[in-house]
Amino acid sequence: MAERTTEQPLAGGQKKPELDLSHAQWQSSTQGIGDVQIAFVEGYIAMRDGRNPEGPALIFTPAEWRAFVLGARDGEFDLT
Repeated sequence: MAERTTEQPLAGGQKKPELDLSHAQWQSSTQGIGDVQIAFVEGYIAMRDGRNPEGPALIFTPAEWRAFVLGARDGEFDLT
């Protein structure tokens, strides 16, 4: 398997480091609908579509992940 890395910008123009996701231990939820998977890699949280594991992954800092989770809990992303 080829090495899979990702790089994304941080606030203030800084860049997140390239992460090697080829050996990430992806986790899926046992509840809910969808195929979202997450992995904890080098102090960051990676999220991908489990139906397309070779596709891109979003990378979150711990603060970004916390804001995302809290927003989801508050229904911020509820489209119904």
